[in-house]
Amino acid sequence: MFTGIITDIGTVRKIEKRGDTRFEFNTAFDTSEIDLGASIACSGACMTVVEKGDDWFAIEASAESLSLTTLGDLEVGSKLNLEQSLRMGDELGGHIVSGHVDGVATLASMHPEGDSMRMTFELPEAFTRYVARKGSITLDGVSLTVNEVDDNRFGINVISHTQNNTTLGGRKIGDRFNFEIDMLARYVARMVGKD
Repeated sequence: MFTGIITDIGTVRKIEKRGDTRFEFNTAFDTSEIDLGASIACSGACMTVVEKGDDWFAIEASAESLSLTTLGDLEVGSKLNLEQSLRMGDELGGHIVSGHVDGVATLASMHPEGDSMRMTFELPEAFTRYVARKGSITLDGVSLTVNEVDDNRFGINVISHTQNNTTLGGRKIGDRFNFEIDMLARYVARMVGKD
């Protein structure tokens, strides 16, 4: 489990395509404290650490992971949001995030609004019923509050701190983002028989 509070921006240092695709990411995390088999959210996708070095760790992404996320879009030098999994006693600063990416949303528009950036996203129709005004959504691993919803589009406001401490500040219209709907919305829909 994760919170959607990003604690490092990693950089892709190596990609090897074989049976699965292996990625190596440079990180500022203290890798001596990361166990092999640990979970790290990589731009929102919960991935397993399979190898590590002094300032890097490696994951392997299956065809399923590549088909449902933007991991397949990564190139050497790409930046991505990183978050280590929660430990008992950690602050839950964002919202409960599983790291199970639901799909890919597209950035449809963006414009400055004060010091913030107003961003509007388009997502697949099947997920629109799970997004609610003032509800939570995770985009590339970042816990965000939904400002408005209009059919299959929703808007968020990205404050300057989030722009500077995640990859959201350097994005452009047309970019693809991993999204995870709020876990509570998923279970409520199931309980009322809409899923």
